[in-house]
Amino acid sequence: MNSLSPTVETIEPATLAAALKKRTAWLVDVREPAEYLNERIPGALLFPLSSLDVQALPKDDTRTLVFHCAGGKRSLQAAERLLANGAPRATHLAGGIAAWAAAGLPVMRADQVSASGSV
Repeated sequence: MNSLSPTVETIEPATLAAALKKRTAWLVDVREPAEYLNERIPGALLFPLSSLDVQALPKDDTRTLVFHCAGGKRSLQAAERLLANGAPRATHLAGGIAAWAAAGLPVMRADQVSASGSV
């Protein structure tokens, strides 16, 4: 028997990339700020799991809320927390940012920031 709640959905990197391009998904990074500053998926919103307030997350019935972390463990915890707070469904990125980068999808890194601070 699968230990995951059947209402926690998993999305693959390519499917998520298409949804972000079509603006049908919000991507929420639940890693810590230092991790986010070092490497992040463009457009991801930072809501660290350690201080996650699910009431503060974007609410938009036209977009799927997708959590991601480094490898999938914290994003699954965030999705479960969202469900525990009454959401009808929750989604997380399979394999996290590691799977995203391995799929050849864009990642912003701290060493790509110019001296002016812009990316």
